Amino acid sequence: MSVSIDGKALAAKLRGELKEKVAAYKAERGDIGLAVVLIGEDPASQVYVRNKIKACEEVGIKSFSYHLPAETSQAEAEALVDELVASDKVHGILVQLPLPKHLNERKILARIPAAKDVDGFCAENVGNLAMNRETIVACTPFGVMKMLEEYGIDPKGKSAVVLGRSNIVGKPMAMLLLNADATVTVCHSKTKDLKDVCAAADILVVAIGRAKFVTADMVKEGAVVIDVGMDRDENGKLCGDVDFENVKDKAAYITPVPGGVGPMTITMLMYNTYIAASRR
Repeated sequence: MSVSIDGKALAAKLRGELKEKVAAYKAERGDIGLAVVLIGEDPASQVYVRNKIKACEEVGIKSFSYHLPAETSQAEAEALVDELVASDKVHGILVQLPLPKHLNERKILARIPAAKDVDGFCAENVGNLAMNRETIVACTPFGVMKMLEEYGIDPKGKSAVVLGRSNIVGKPMAMLLLNADATVTVCHSKTKDLKDVCAAADILVVAIGRAKFVTADMVKEGAVVIDVGMDRDENGKLCGDVDFENVKDKAAYITPVPGGVGPMTITMLMYNTYIAASRR
């Protein structure tokens, strides 16, 4: 029987610790500020932004929320980011993605300096991660590493397979595991013998956005299975990229969806904001 990794409980524990750190910082240096920019009316983005503002309140970080209309121009979006970059009250800047189609996402994000890039997406932070230097790391992979640590799972010398190569999860996840001395394979839609590659993994991290894609025959007996997916099954019920019921008895550790990786992502965003303020 596998151990279900409780992301909700770990997130609550980390937020409790963070609340104390933020209080100590505030007593000495004043407020920590996170600016969240939302452009347009994407319903999922609105939910994420609400959750981020709620998390800020919980740990004592001051949130500055900016909701711009969908027709906002490139110049207006860039001007707002520039204003936040110049502000001493703002330690972290987060532009909620996706942006409306007419906006150049890369150009807007490029205006956020590495020191205020609490998403860990900018080239400098990604480059530092690749070179195993101290840096701000993308929130979801950072959360996964915290989970492994909490459950005493050391990647050192283990075979780790990351299924998915996105800039947000797959690539930074692979680099973090590599920096932790795992032997890492990154798989994607063009990978040959995918089932066999996955079945050889001691640690399998799945982030592809395909409901219940990973089945028991793709998982090694006693493996650690981390499911980053957030999908809907045929009945519209929330599920992950891993067929949980099918895989859970084969894995030694597995993350459920919901309640696994999800709660960790926003918690690590709070952590990154605290780190950004501390390094200033």
